[in-house]
Amino acid sequence: MCGIAGLRRLDGAPVDLGVLAEMTKLLHHRGPDAAGTWIDGPTGFAHTRLSIIDLGGSAQPMASHNRRRHVVFNGEILNYRQLRSRLDYPFRTDGDTETLVALYEKHGVDGVDRLRGQFAYAVADADTGELHLVRDRLGILPLYYYVDDEVFAFASEIKALFPVIGNRQVDRASLHDYLAHRSVPAPNTLIQGVRKVPRGHRLTLGRDGQVRLREYWRIPTRGGRRDVTPGDAVRLVSDALEASIEDALVADVPVGAYLSGGIDSSLICALTAKARHGEGLHTFSAGFGDPRVDELDWARKVAGIVGSEHHEVIVTADDFKDSWAKLSWHRDAPLSEPADVAVFRLAELARKQVKVVLSGEGSDELFGGYPKYRFANATRWAGLVPAPVRGALLPRLERALPASRARLGVAVRAMAEASAAERMRGWFAPFTERERAGLLGGPAARSAIEPYRDGRGDALRRMLYADSHAWLADNLLERGDRMSMAASLELRPPFLDHRVVELAFSLPSSVKVRGGTTKWVVKEVARKHLPNDVVDRAKSGFKVPLDAWFRDGLRDMANDLLTGPSSFVADVLDPGAVRTLLAEHAAGTRDEQPRLWTLLSLEVWHREVARA
Repeated sequence: MCGIAGLRRLDGAPVDLGVLAEMTKLLHHRGPDAAGTWIDGPTGFAHTRLSIIDLGGSAQPMASHNRRRHVVFNGEILNYRQLRSRLDYPFRTDGDTETLVALYEKHGVDGVDRLRGQFAYAVADADTGELHLVRDRLGILPLYYYVDDEVFAFASEIKALFPVIGNRQVDRASLHDYLAHRSVPAPNTLIQGVRKVPRGHRLTLGRDGQVRLREYWRIPTRGGRRDVTPGDAVRLVSDALEASIEDALVADVPVGAYLSGGIDSSLICALTAKARHGEGLHTFSAGFGDPRVDELDWARKVAGIVGSEHHEVIVTADDFKDSWAKLSWHRDAPLSEPADVAVFRLAELARKQVKVVLSGEGSDELFGGYPKYRFANATRWAGLVPAPVRGALLPRLERALPASRARLGVAVRAMAEASAAERMRGWFAPFTERERAGLLGGPAARSAIEPYRDGRGDALRRMLYADSHAWLADNLLERGDRMSMAASLELRPPFLDHRVVELAFSLPSSVKVRGGTTKWVVKEVARKHLPNDVVDRAKSGFKVPLDAWFRDGLRDMANDLLTGPSSFVADVLDPGAVRTLLAEHAAGTRDEQPRLWTLLSLEVWHREVARA
């Protein structure tokens, strides 16, 4: 991966090289191998390169052969060799960037439909006077923009826009969404005026300065169209994953894989080892020194099965305290999950051996991996009980549950929400709709609820559709990109090849959650490569023992940050409600770790980024 940035002066003034250089400097970690700029009057591009393909060539920004088009590109076009063979173009390099240039020369911005891979790129077209921004279908790679009366600017990360924005402010309207998702869904962000190009969209800045957004791909909303047997579904998913792995291994540098010991990463490692025909594979795992959550033994077992050279790192409470602020700067947002810090430490470990790693992101949201998916129907039809009844009884029940029943409490809270959309969102929401309004002193001015309303089909399909937007694209994939790029490491998720995604949403829900088994079809694929005890073990996830850490080493830190005189959280949220959360968690009467994490991350981010 790389870092891209650029400017178009809407007032016609020439681009300031000093501003462009500052933007470039803030993206150095994304591309430590090389950097370049291009300026032509009111337009300028910047690029920082992490060399993965065509190591000695493909410098950017790159001009077309007639110098009428200029491109900056972040990502990998995994089918670039096939595309090159069909393009009549005077190639001067051996990489995928020039393939992108040639594709634009022939097909214009519509050429994006022919791409496979993960990408975010910009094209300046001197003939039309247009500037195009394009983001990949699933939103694996980031792309942000800012526009005012004088300038349009874009960058891979929000921080690289700060030299343009000047005096930046928190977008208070986005705080409601943050408290619902632990992240802010596209197109908004926590910085006023900064927006995301949504996944599967392209943006055109016209010669007249007008911004136009167009969706070129979307996750299918209607599903179950394939009339397949369970056995056929297993074969289709197996074939699609093997094809995706073949593509994901396209690189001129070593490629490794994350290995947690869970089913998704274990399957990716097994298929990668098969595709490499026994060639050396490096795998990487993180532990926490806590037997309640560690999966290192399982990871070692799978590493032995696939024959990888395995590496491990232990993450501690001190790692959190030491790197939380730095990683908030890298994330350009509050760290949405405690695992963000662990993922960074894992990326640091991997970067010592490889430049590219494969991961299992996306499998849960495509194939129904989370425990909550067993209750999809109950989530939808809970509305048959009148909202006033649920709203009165269920919150009282949740408050009465002991700390040890925190997972049951999540379900109760979700079922208490008034609408079907809010009940779906409630499974992952740290704060309910009523609590968000109480904390912020009123209802939301806007709400990113659309993915929870727009899905079609049965209850499970609707839930998967929603989670593939707000949860996957704006939380997990942002985390994966920022934490890997903080270590100058490229991350590739083979489950998110768009062909696999389209297949997943064409399959019936009965092969995803089957007989109470979540992610059934993926587990049956894995059973061909891994022993049953690996396949059938209970889902753990990348858990961090913050419940204990908050009551011990992080307890004083939490109180200082959330109740001190300089606290942003204490200023914008109801301080009494915050103190109650702290007190009840410290007393052990309730497990408030997820909600405390949400508030602490907001505070740390505000101190390190918004005030910088």
